[in-house]
Amino acid sequence: MWEKELGELLLRIGARFPRVEPRRRVRDYVRGLLGPVGRKNGWQLAEYAGHATPDGLQHLLSRSRWDADEIRDDLQTYVAEQLGTDDGVLIIDDTGFVKKGTTSAGVQRQYSGTAGRTENCQIGVFAAYATSRGHTLVDRELYLPKSWTEDRERCRSARVPDDRAFATKLELARVVIRRAIASPLPIAWVTADAAYGQDAHFRRFLEDAGLSYVVAVPKSQQVHGPRIDHLIKQAPLEAWQRLSAGSGAKGERYYDWAAARLPAVVEFDGDEPARQRWMLARRSIAKPDEIAYYLACAPLQATLTDLVRIAGCRWKIEECFQSAKNECGLDQYEVRRYVGWYRHITLAMLAHAFLAVMAGQEREKGATRETRPTSWTSHQPRFAVCWQLDPVAVPRTATTP
Repeated sequence: MWEKELGELLLRIGARFPRVEPRRRVRDYVRGLLGPVGRKNGWQLAEYAGHATPDGLQHLLSRSRWDADEIRDDLQTYVAEQLGTDDGVLIIDDTGFVKKGTTSAGVQRQYSGTAGRTENCQIGVFAAYATSRGHTLVDRELYLPKSWTEDRERCRSARVPDDRAFATKLELARVVIRRAIASPLPIAWVTADAAYGQDAHFRRFLEDAGLSYVVAVPKSQQVHGPRIDHLIKQAPLEAWQRLSAGSGAKGERYYDWAAARLPAVVEFDGDEPARQRWMLARRSIAKPDEIAYYLACAPLQATLTDLVRIAGCRWKIEECFQSAKNECGLDQYEVRRYVGWYRHITLAMLAHAFLAVMAGQEREKGATRETRPTSWTSHQPRFAVCWQLDPVAVPRTATTP
């Protein structure tokens, strides 16, 4: 079955390659990314495909005529068909690719959350898509620091397009979100870590796009004046509830959660509330001093259980990064030029999406009619306790906190 499904996926993208040689090479490249290849670089992928040299695969990534963005569009359509549900979640995060030298597009010494320190690396901003049926990467943008965009000769050497200007990671995140909205992917929610969630313009962008969200924020985040950690300290003991943020490698991930409703969002063309803003906190059971903070904007009928599910969903992009790197060679490329980065990353994402779809189909086959979920929404408990904030401390306003 896997061979048939993979053949259909490769046939789907085959129309993007006008000549037979690149169609064959992309087939060999993707099969190599999925195959038992120790390190998925040019030589080993070529050897796995039965090529005498890696020249053909290198040509595919560097000089062959095809558009990686078209393959990305096919990937999003494929994921929408195979994994899409109406309550789909788009997850935004970035990851680092440690590199040597100074010629790889976008490389410089910069902080990498992947390494947990400053490294000589490239940074990619990614979007993952998650539902009850599976999760996988669906978009990517290479971050180019000012040390690159202000040196046009250096950009030309790495084949960076002349019209590519400096853009922050937040701006790149908005780019991939806009594309996801325009794609066939059904998206109801967005989640991201504090690097993105702390930005009020980013949150307002999501609200203006009609998307609900749960985003992490730092403890110093101000909510209409007071810091969020100071407000959370107002929570009475009964406001904290033990809920699962989803299953992990060791089973359900339980934390203590507390939430408070903030002023509702009122649309410009009416007086009735359209969505409800929230703040919430996640406290470690083993280490109660470890508290994470979130801001949310959700449908009026949403409960704390719904918000907890979305907050816990953010870790799925970390799982995507790990599995795409370990199993599909996401970070094992040897290309240095801008176009080569996008081509390799996109094909590795395609390979990862195929694995995610196959895993989802296997799970559905193993599920009985009684245990197969009809909705991704957890039903434990039906109603969540939330406490009412002091209205003096948090004034009622329709502006984004």
